[in-house]
Amino acid sequence: MELADINTLIADDMAAVNRCIQARLSSDVVLINQIGHHIVNSGGKRLRPVLHLLGARALGYRGEQHIDLAALIEFIHTATLLHDDVVDASDLRRGQDTANSLWGNEASVLVGDFLYSRAFQMMVTLDNMRVMEILADATNTIAEGEVQQLLNVHDPDTTEQRYYQVIHNKTAKLFESATQLAAVISRQDRPREQAMAAYGIHLGTAFQLVDDCLDYNSSADEIGKNVGDDLAEGKPTLPLIYSMRVGTPQQVASIRQAIENGGRDNIDSVLATIKSTGAIEYTAQAAQAEADKAIACLVDIPDSPYKEAMLALAKFSVHRTF
Repeated sequence: MELADINTLIADDMAAVNRCIQARLSSDVVLINQIGHHIVNSGGKRLRPVLHLLGARALGYRGEQHIDLAALIEFIHTATLLHDDVVDASDLRRGQDTANSLWGNEASVLVGDFLYSRAFQMMVTLDNMRVMEILADATNTIAEGEVQQLLNVHDPDTTEQRYYQVIHNKTAKLFESATQLAAVISRQDRPREQAMAAYGIHLGTAFQLVDDCLDYNSSADEIGKNVGDDLAEGKPTLPLIYSMRVGTPQQVASIRQAIENGGRDNIDSVLATIKSTGAIEYTAQAAQAEADKAIACLVDIPDSPYKEAMLALAKFSVHRTF
């Protein structure tokens, strides 16, 4: 199953989600509308809403709450992007100018806050305390992950354990919530809910690991951001951490300096080290292991085109180039 087949499979649900996003994004404040529409319509894959929709349908859900949930999950994700780009001083995302580069940091942060609060308004209307609990915990965990990442910036002594803790909290947690909530609204038992949650967190981890590969192994046209952005921001991601573990003393010193100072002055040297140490292959293998775990989580889910799509997304996560 290809991505186009998956999009066709949930086309009606996704159209309803997009209508919900547009309706709930509306504000009397013009700047909120401008920035919100800029980032929501900037060409993202809508992956977290897609996972929620697929999960709900795979578990036989026939109600309407999955539409609102998919939309508010996307609002939470979009809010994190607005805040991320301010923290990272990013000027490019998905191949377009970031909101902060167009409207400034203050407006981007405040519109991110608006999206968070709008998401919680939507949660209340669902009148489901279990849903509220999962999403409240998720947003808190994501915030913790953001702070943990900030503490790792410019720290070449960041360990793999600390790195994984950041991506589990910052990235994979919302994947986990999206698939877990599909089980909650379809009233599955706890083991199946846990399996769906585990699928999400393993898939989200795989996606982030591949993103960290692409930062050093792709082009700006392909990934929609500048190559080496992580290095420029002083972020010690897995390719760098592994290279420092197995590289020569000279290579290690070069990477440590690059992480401590940020910028792209040593980008050619760092790229050469990453290539010679096999760091991309190591990170890709870690992503494949996470994708395999995600696939294993679905073993007891009934066969259907929706389950097939979830399996296909796990495979896509490690073979994509964007």
